[in-house]
Amino acid sequence: MAIATINPATGETVRTFEPLSGAELDDRLERAAAAARGYRRTTVAERAGWLRAAADVLDADVDAVGRLMTLEMGKTLAAAKAEAAKCATALRYYAEHGPAFLEPTPADADAVGASDAYVAYQPIGVVLAIMPWNFPLWQAMRFAAPALMAGNVGLLKHASNVPQTALYLAELFTRAGFPADVFQTLLISAKDVETVLRDDRVAAATLTGSGPAGRSVAAIAGDALKKTVLELGGSDPFLVMPSADLPRAAAVAATARCQNNGQSCIAAKRFLVHEAVADEFERLFAAELAALRVGDPMAAGTDVGPLATESGRDDVEEYVADAVAHGARVVVGGTRPHGPGWFYPPTLVADLTPAMRMYREEVFGPVAGLHRVPDLDEAIALANDTEFGLGATIWTTDAAERDRFVAEVEAGMVFVNGMVTSYPQLPFGGVKTSGYGRELTELGLREFVNVKSVWVG
Repeated sequence: MAIATINPATGETVRTFEPLSGAELDDRLERAAAAARGYRRTTVAERAGWLRAAADVLDADVDAVGRLMTLEMGKTLAAAKAEAAKCATALRYYAEHGPAFLEPTPADADAVGASDAYVAYQPIGVVLAIMPWNFPLWQAMRFAAPALMAGNVGLLKHASNVPQTALYLAELFTRAGFPADVFQTLLISAKDVETVLRDDRVAAATLTGSGPAGRSVAAIAGDALKKTVLELGGSDPFLVMPSADLPRAAAVAATARCQNNGQSCIAAKRFLVHEAVADEFERLFAAELAALRVGDPMAAGTDVGPLATESGRDDVEEYVADAVAHGARVVVGGTRPHGPGWFYPPTLVADLTPAMRMYREEVFGPVAGLHRVPDLDEAIALANDTEFGLGATIWTTDAAERDRFVAEVEAGMVFVNGMVTSYPQLPFGGVKTSGYGRELTELGLREFVNVKSVWVG
């Protein structure tokens, strides 16, 4: 894929970029390694100050960077501005809490025959981040804020369709006062990732992306004995039980499915509804989806913009067509609108069976699959009947149902009576083929540190 900004609302190519040459890439790696040697000696107070400065810069840039994200990948301008503001929040979170996360942890010195013993958390060096386009600022910031706070150096290989957002990130940290080359954006193609990951100057990698991309990065990193954190998407269940507040659940379901134009790893995708309330929930849910306004993502009042790529829209159409061919019922939506841009309407597909691809696979667009279940046992079994295990939601006022779902659903995150989202204060990540490792909180910061045992005689 060419490194280019292509407006998904029009299909127009706005700007193209040349990838780094081999010599340029080697120079960037050498500069990163040199920066790491100096940056690891900075104090946590200095790093926290630079993170706060970056948050201030981002606050000032929120309108401009919001428009840039909307231009490059099509999310609504309101959502893009909210994403930028969320990134500023994460920067301030790590500026405030990072120093405590990096404090040495005392050990039992007497038990190990020492005068002092503790665990230190030290930077590991240069970390490669391979990031997707759907949350082009936030997903990169989930890595950057804790990694920079820990004293690591970051190299960002961003998705090829958001190059200007990627370049902005490097500029942001420079403007905030971070030392030179502590965070660099590498405009390279996917085929160059292996070269970077195998380079001895790179210590570890994190990737948010597809399963095949995650397997490739994990295999290369494993061969090179380098740490990785992987977040590889999901097909999140959204369970509705009879005690649920149905109007509220339906309204949140529409947002949970169509946030970011339906292109979110933690979007609810499979809606598992108890048969006692299935008819009413289907009616309410369909009405909520039909009321969403599809259009120009820059315009005020737009709820759903275009999909980010033409191929992505094609994939969504194929999932719906496959389901219909195998007997599914389209309740609302399901037809591509005429005109320019890669738009697809919010769509509800019911009567799903295992013969249909969208029964288990992740549909990356505003298409919801509705399943009817007779009881909680069947609901949990169906929730777990997928290779993914990222997030899950249950709507119930029954404490026993809630507790069973929390205990038995195979997911890294469970939300009760609300939609799955991310907060700096909660760990983010999944199980099964949704990946491994965690982002955010102190767990995310400590993924890329040397956990060093210290014994003093």
